[in-house]
Amino acid sequence: MFVLSMQIFWGADNEVRWGPDNWVSVSCHAIAPAALPPDQVLGSHYRNRGSHLCGMRALTKLIATALRWRIALFSPPSFSLRRFALVETVRGGPAIAMATLDEKRDRLLALLRSFESCAVAFSGGVDSGVLAKAAQLALGDRAVAVTGVSPSLAAGELAEASRCAAQIGIRHCTIETGEFENPSYTRNESDRCFHCKDELYGQVERLRRELNVAVVANGANLDDQGDYRPGMRAARDHEVRSPLLECELDKEDVRRLAASWELAVWDKPASPCLSSRIAYGEEVTEERLRMVDAAEQYLKSLGLVELRVRYHRGDLARIEVSVDDLARLAEPECRRRLTDRLLKLGFRYVTLDLSGFQSGSLNSLIAAETIVAEHRR
Repeated sequence: MFVLSMQIFWGADNEVRWGPDNWVSVSCHAIAPAALPPDQVLGSHYRNRGSHLCGMRALTKLIATALRWRIALFSPPSFSLRRFALVETVRGGPAIAMATLDEKRDRLLALLRSFESCAVAFSGGVDSGVLAKAAQLALGDRAVAVTGVSPSLAAGELAEASRCAAQIGIRHCTIETGEFENPSYTRNESDRCFHCKDELYGQVERLRRELNVAVVANGANLDDQGDYRPGMRAARDHEVRSPLLECELDKEDVRRLAASWELAVWDKPASPCLSSRIAYGEEVTEERLRMVDAAEQYLKSLGLVELRVRYHRGDLARIEVSVDDLARLAEPECRRRLTDRLLKLGFRYVTLDLSGFQSGSLNSLIAAETIVAEHRR
């Protein structure tokens, strides 16, 4: 037996299409013909949109359409086996169990209650926000959110984290972290994130004793396993738990749960630390982070949402924005003002990446051997 699982978008006119809504996930189980009637139902809608009957003939059409769109099979997050669990196969057809969001939420709350008390590593983003909300619901005043403060924190992020914690109703503490005192961090090699998280979790661990909490937890989710994240190794070294991941919540689940809890950050774009904007091999300095931060704040003042300003050798700024915003930034007057502003900030060259916004694009510079070695640790 083999299992093919894929996510596609299903439009109102019954044509397969890409889009933000009306998407359906299809699971195909290929087994012996005698065990599965031709019109066996194999599909299920997400987002509470009811049942979708998907027989073998319809499924063939769906797969053909997907291939016509040149979809890469099994390439996460578009395709994932994680959402489905094969329970058993009987003559009437396969039984597929898919945990609902409510079930995952209940598992998350139960897991957190088993901790008895918890300190959440809290950035104020949607992942740690959902975890902090769940911890507050499960543990009340035995839960605390802890935010690390350093020059790598972008302007406004601490204030936003404080507002998020206040909305949740969880205790909120801040700690000064000293990763910039560590040459292994400022050298900015491919394991920089490990040294950052190692410092953060070490500080939270010391604070944990003062706060008398039993467990430290982070906001890593299921989708984080598909990216290069050496910080996860630091979490293992410090025995930090990842409740969202353990309860199999992916990024989509996290955002839906945040929306159901009416958290203000439910649609907040990912905002990794400023040091992630510095190309590997270029030293991380406070001055360079200030340049990057000021440049990004300027772009945000223009109304842009998805953006990064990457620092490359020779004080070169590589600007990433949504493809839809490229033409706007290339307009003569906007381009002139943008270039003047970044040159005044200390950049010598200002470039616009025609590929558009790509979260984690600098990771493409990491050798495959390094990524494989990190996943094996």
